[in-house]
Amino acid sequence: MTRVLVSGGAGFVGRFIVEHLMQNGHEVIVGGRTPPPTGCFSRPVDFVPLFLDPDLNQSAAFDDAEGFVHTAFEHVEGKYRGGEGDDPDGFRRANIDGTVRLFEAARTAGVKRCVFLSSRAVYGSRLVGTVDETTPTAPDTLYGDVKAIAENRLRALATENFIPASLRVTGVYGAAGPGRQHKWTELFAGYLDEKPIQPRIGTEVHGDDVGAAVRLMLEADSATVRGEAFNVSDLLLDVRQILSVVQRLTSCPHALPEAATAERYLVMSTEKLRRLGWQPGGFERLVTTIGDLVRNSRPA
Repeated sequence: MTRVLVSGGAGFVGRFIVEHLMQNGHEVIVGGRTPPPTGCFSRPVDFVPLFLDPDLNQSAAFDDAEGFVHTAFEHVEGKYRGGEGDDPDGFRRANIDGTVRLFEAARTAGVKRCVFLSSRAVYGSRLVGTVDETTPTAPDTLYGDVKAIAENRLRALATENFIPASLRVTGVYGAAGPGRQHKWTELFAGYLDEKPIQPRIGTEVHGDDVGAAVRLMLEADSATVRGEAFNVSDLLLDVRQILSVVQRLTSCPHALPEAATAERYLVMSTEKLRRLGWQPGGFERLVTTIGDLVRNSRPA
């Protein structure tokens, strides 16, 4: 069993990671600005205050931790791209300087493994087709730039005893937890209310599959993951495909939106991660999850 500190562990993606690690034998501490709400996790977890503030010495948060998973991100609520709002300098300071200060504190405290939750945004939006981890990063948003810089700063901290890895994660789907709405809540409601739905397309991965990727970074041979970045993605989906599952499950008679074209969409290859044994849930998991989301959103 490994004791792992997860920053932002009560967030949408962080919660999946915490649950996956707990279910696979790891002891988890959640770090964040405030304690997680009651019932956030399937069982109680320890909590330590943790902030994206480069002026704070937070080394005590890493006492007895063998792993550190950094999912916390300072941004305008509901936004990642554009999450800087009207304070790009503060955005950079928190998400670069604050993040690196945590990486350094973890290494100094003797943490052995460090996993950074990065983003497909490091590749930018100008590229099309399929990219792998050898493709040069080319962020064209502040969000992507911040993630790419943090990746590079973490990689530079690697030693024989400090094993960092970055996961370039695409859109994450799944149940949002008690009292929260899942990412497709408005999409499902709009379709069922027969509101116009614009065609759009994106790549998705289930939150538990992200948790499995994180666990691999903590458990895989150190030489395999030290200083490496891995793409984390599963399905290329347009809203028509998503809503076709909703249509079938609810017997809704409303027409589906037009299909979106994937002609100029960027897809990340995940072969590098799959070679370590990672196997996402694919379309079967998507259908099962949408079924759960639909059932749990219906009035009792």
